[in-house]
Amino acid sequence: MRKKVGLLVLFMFFSFMLFGATTGMSFGEPEYDDMDGYILENAQEETASNNVVTSVLLEYRSLDTLGEATVLITAILSVVVVLRRFAQ
Repeated sequence: MRKKVGLLVLFMFFSFMLFGATTGMSFGEPEYDDMDGYILENAQEETASNNVVTSVLLEYRSLDTLGEATVLITAILSVVVVLRRFAQ
């Protein structure tokens, strides 16, 4: 019984993976959005940065970047705490 359930779960997993791979957007063909043009045209004047990527990360999406950094630091600290217990 366990083997059948395991095979069913494995089949469902690979079905979802295949569905996601075949129905997704093609690489290198992103949809153009009006916001893309706005950022490319106005990033230097609004943020005083010569690098558009830097201006997007640090000015337009700064709170999102801060959240991602917080998640990474929390994960690293959790791994350090767990490994520290095993080292003693």
